[in-house]
Amino acid sequence: MCRSIKTLRPPAIPEEATEDEIRAAALQYVRKVSGFRAPAAHNREVFERAVDAVAVATAELLGGIEVRGGRRGA
Repeated sequence: MCRSIKTLRPPAIPEEATEDEIRAAALQYVRKVSGFRAPAAHNREVFERAVDAVAVATAELLGGIEVRGGRRGA
């Protein structure tokens, strides 16, 4: 996988991941999968939708992960 995507859950980070950190990871993932650092104008909309979808899925995942016996998220 992409080495520039950092782990967003404890103990890798001390606090809950921020929206900016989640979005940055989603962007890195979509860049890696698509092979584009920045999409051409005709691909921008689908690229941004993919980043949004990955960010939502990431936040959902992080909210549901149990870390060291304690449930994270609401």
